[in-house]
Amino acid sequence: MARVSVHDLKAMKGRGEKIAMLTAYDYSSAKLLDKAGVPIILVGDSLGMVMLGYDSTLPVTMDDMLHHTRAVVRGTQRAHVVLDMPFMTYQASIEDALRNAGRALQEGGAMSVKVEGGAAMAETVARLVQAGIPVMGHIGLTPQSINQIGGYKVRGKTPAAAVRLMNDAIALEQAGAYAVVLELVPAALSKLISERLAIPTIGIGAGPDCDGQVQVFHDFLGMYPDFTPKHAKHFAEIGRQITEATRQYIAEVQQGSFPTEQESYAMDEATLAELFQTTS
Repeated sequence: MARVSVHDLKAMKGRGEKIAMLTAYDYSSAKLLDKAGVPIILVGDSLGMVMLGYDSTLPVTMDDMLHHTRAVVRGTQRAHVVLDMPFMTYQASIEDALRNAGRALQEGGAMSVKVEGGAAMAETVARLVQAGIPVMGHIGLTPQSINQIGGYKVRGKTPAAAVRLMNDAIALEQAGAYAVVLELVPAALSKLISERLAIPTIGIGAGPDCDGQVQVFHDFLGMYPDFTPKHAKHFAEIGRQITEATRQYIAEVQQGSFPTEQESYAMDEATLAELFQTTS
């Protein structure tokens, strides 16, 4: 089965076909998403919060990302797997970016990488693309800059800020990015950007007119109780089901009703009789 390629994703935009993208961080989850037919899986640095319990994405390392990406790749056959480049693995120099993005493909098995930042990252994006590394951009709210921007806020609400975001998106496209994530961007602005670009836009909290949407695995399944952003919809309440199932399991173990004969393994009567004779 052929993997979804960056060319396939661009063709989807050309056909007006919306692109569904989800995050995943482990083999089992990735296998389920791949079976369902999701075309892109992002191994997001959000794993720092939903998998590792950090209060932001900043502590996530390249080794963390490689570990989880390898698991996701092993669980997929068709989905295009994107590794989210973690904080300070690409910002300091183009050489750092090339080395770490190269590891993403060579060691992690990812098909592409995602980097945060607009026009300021255009030169880096261009060098990665020249080196044969497909790049997805990310503008609007950029979580790795949370200490600088002062919180999780909608971006591009003023005329000047909106123009900057439009220019950022154009700069990334010109640098060779194959897609751009728009996070916490007003819907009307996202629509304008999506119409202006020939490459797909993937929205998260950016309205319905982006070419695709991305959601965090734990958000869309109701599995992250610490915080639910406005833009996240619970398509299931798996977290609640896990809690209820765990309570039932505890109760049955305590009551002695689990395991039953159905969950136990039998022993041959002759073997059992011989055991009794041997041990008596």
